[in-house]
Amino acid sequence: MSQKKDPQKSAGFTDEEKAAVKERAKELKAEARAKKGREEGEKDVLEKIAEMPEPDRAMAQRLHEIIKASAPDLSPKTWYGMPAYANKDGKVVCYFTPASKFDSRYATFGFNDDANLDEGNMWPTSFALTKLTAAEEEKIVALVKKAVR
Repeated sequence: MSQKKDPQKSAGFTDEEKAAVKERAKELKAEARAKKGREEGEKDVLEKIAEMPEPDRAMAQRLHEIIKASAPDLSPKTWYGMPAYANKDGKVVCYFTPASKFDSRYATFGFNDDANLDEGNMWPTSFALTKLTAAEEEKIVALVKKAVR
């Protein structure tokens, strides 16, 4: 007695199941690329920070720690050779410019257009830094959290 097999069942998976598996494979590849990109970005940022002279290095390292803790969804990356932190679309939200980069008397911590800092018709987008104390760190935490909401 011979039975005819249903071609869809003999393939093992339905067309819908195959499509779902393909979608999941794409998602896993994208997640792996994002993780690798994040890891490479962090490595690049830490290398740039290590190259900085003091006091830029200490400020950049502390800012890196603050930003990672305050906005874990931001990805570290270098931007014009400086430490920066990007949103899920890869757009830089905030960045650190060491004083030594442009032989300036102060470092700068700034925000780009993708930061949600809007207040009325005018708001600050960058801040001069000569030293990081607990008071400045508290302000930076609040600004970073506001920038990413």
